[in-house]
Order: sequence, then structure tokens, then C-alpha cells
Amino acid sequence: MPKKWFQNWFSSPYYHILYHQRNDEEAEFFIDNLCNFLKPVENFRLLDIACGRGRHSVYLNKKGYDVTGIDLSNASIKFAQQFENENLQFYVHDMRNSFYINYFNIAFNLFTSFGYFETEKDHLNALSAFNKSLKRSGILVLDYFNSEKIVQNLAHQEVKQVDGIEFYITKKVVNGNIIKSISFEHKSKNFSFKEEVKAFSKSDFERMFEKSGFKVLEHFGDYALNPFNEIKSDRLIFICQKADA
Repeated sequence: MPKKWFQNWFSSPYYHILYHQRNDEEAEFFIDNLCNFLKPVENFRLLDIACGRGRHSVYLNKKGYDVTGIDLSNASIKFAQQFENENLQFYVHDMRNSFYINYFNIAFNLFTSFGYFETEKDHLNALSAFNKSLKRSGILVLDYFNSEKIVQNLAHQEVKQVDGIEFYITKKVVNGNIIKSISFEHKSKNFSFKEEVKAFSKSDFERMFEKSGFKVLEHFGDYALNPFNEIKSDRLIFICQKADA
């Protein structure tokens, strides 16, 4: 079976070159604000879903928590494992499949690490897996881009020069998907990748959360946890609780 776009792109070294500007300071600012809001206690177990190279996991661990990071990319997990310790572990895992049951107090799915799959069933399977991993009344934090603002302000073409590589980027919306095509030349070879993410709205998420056993407690519009505005906000951040059966 051919690999999906996210399996190819997220495992490519060029993904990390293009997005190298995603700085730790922004990640730490967001995590600090989430922790101030959620007030996790010292013995809480935290799950970082689609953790990438582990920047959020590492910082949560530095704050004193037991953290587990999971990601589909072997390359990203291999990189993250250099930071492992007794209370910080990383595993290769597909978020659509269950991972530990009734084990974690809080699960994080940050920086639009969702919306990659072709069917709603796959997205519901992922949310159901998140739900199963949480203890009774556990919390899910899901951070997505504000697709309404993205669609309204789509920059259709741009060129980014990073580390001597010119990345040609085009964006378009097709059948409810925001598609970013990335092409470039490096060492006399041509490369092309794509990102294809669902333009999920707030109501889409609310419907899927209900179907997968979550209730929405709060939602925010940026990493400072300001109120969400459909037109102006950059992010759509949900704080959800596992609905007790």
C-alpha cells in the first residue's frame, strides 16, 4: 500500500528544514498557559499525541510531569528518544489505534496534528482512541488552526528560502481540504510533497467530540488563551473532558 502524504512528508528532513522557525519559545508560552489553566498535579500522566520531535513533551517533562509522546514518524521518534528519561518516553504509534487504556490524566494534540485522514471514520477512530487512553474525567487539549480564517486569507503562492533551498509553495481549497503543495530542488534532484488537512469548523469538531465521548469545556482562539473569534483568531483550541459513561 503506498504511503500517505503525512507518512512521507513528516519523515522527510526537508519538513524540519522548512519549518525550523517553529521556535521553542512559542511552544513553552502555550504550555505554560495551558498548565496555568488546567493546573495538573505533580503525579499526573500526560500524553502528547503526534508529538513530532518532542518539543512540547520535553518542556512538559521539565515542568515535572510524567510524559509519553507518540508519533507515526520513525525519524521524529528516533530524534526525540535522545531526550528520554525515567519520566519521559517516546513511541512510534498511529493515533487511530488505542494506546494504553484509562492511563493518562491529560492528552494533548497540538499544532494542527489532526485532520490528515481521508474519512471521518478515521478521525472518529483517532478521537475514540484519545478517549480510551484517558482516565475517568480525563482532559483532552486539541489545538487546530482556525480554518475559517485560513480559507478567507489564503495566500495562493509563495516562495520561502531556507538553508539555501527555495521552497515553492501553493495553497488551494478542494472539497473541504486545505491543500499545500511544496516543491523544490536540492542537490540536483527535484522534490515535491503536499499537506492535505481538513478545513474542520468549530461545529465539525463539536459533532465529532460528542460522537467520540467528549464534552467541550472551553475553547480559545490563540496561545494566550484569548476568546475564539471565527474571523480573527489564528487558532481553535478545545479543552474537552472524557464524558463518564
